[in-house]
Amino acid sequence: MALRIPRVIPSQITPPETYLNRRAFLAGAFGAGAAATLGSAAAAVIPAQAGAALGYRYDAAESVDALVHAPDQNEKPNTWEQITNYNNYYEFGVGKTDPAEYAGELQTRPWNVAVAGEAEVTGSFPLEAFMKPYALEERIYRFRCVEAWSMVIPWVGFPLAQMLKRFKPTSRAKYVAFETLYRPSQMPGQREPILQWPYREGLRIDEAMNPLAFMVVGLYGRVLPNQSGAPLRLIVPWKYGFKSIKAIVRIVFTETQPETTWSQAASGEYGFYANVNPDVPHPRWSQATERRIGNPFFHERQATLLFNGYANEVASLYKGMSLHRYF
Repeated sequence: MALRIPRVIPSQITPPETYLNRRAFLAGAFGAGAAATLGSAAAAVIPAQAGAALGYRYDAAESVDALVHAPDQNEKPNTWEQITNYNNYYEFGVGKTDPAEYAGELQTRPWNVAVAGEAEVTGSFPLEAFMKPYALEERIYRFRCVEAWSMVIPWVGFPLAQMLKRFKPTSRAKYVAFETLYRPSQMPGQREPILQWPYREGLRIDEAMNPLAFMVVGLYGRVLPNQSGAPLRLIVPWKYGFKSIKAIVRIVFTETQPETTWSQAASGEYGFYANVNPDVPHPRWSQATERRIGNPFFHERQATLLFNGYANEVASLYKGMSLHRYF
């Protein structure tokens, strides 16, 4: 189902030096012979070459061929610096700036993604082969953290549903589970018992098939930096940010609801669904309002929107369910 969202001219959201290189996005990162890891301080703007071979459908003139989900024409995307220097990524530490400081040590090549469980097609796939079938799109989504801060972020990736269908889940597949890389030698936070490692998340299969669910490989027309979840992460924009798992290495189709890391850590505070809901407070703070990162008035807050503003697209998934009970 194609979602009809107002188009955004690239120059309205992205520095010209970035979007003029869009047609070559990822050519250097996923092309033959590329093995360099992107550091935490900067990400590559790929030289103009065979990006089209990856099917990156982006018209850098006056319109966007791919779906662009603009949260609101009046909402300005956060800057690259804000997005990449304010993160929750406990594999690199509990501070907001820890990922930018320490994630540069993570080696993202080679990288394999394992697919298992209730599906006809399973196995382990090198990232390049895993990525090859998909035409990449830019989508501008609101991002809402459970800690009541938010951003607006221009991601680059492909619909999760396209990837799931490729592996032909069987009728027994009711959920899809995701797992993050476990590599304490390069992810220093994993050396501490902060959470039960590796990080795990999951969705109901119908949630995962929703057109808004998005597999991300880039940000602002550049290769996704390590601190933002490189090389492959999930974005589920109507849910709190901890559902959007980073550095994915394993995807499993399952008949039963999978265990998820934050539900294991504190089930009374972080439920499996984690839908953004201003009417359901966290036990230790309200979710009725949020603080937009980058607002010069640091303590100024804005109203939180049900399903993070995407109710028209996703509310039907929860018809008949109590949004208070299944939080």
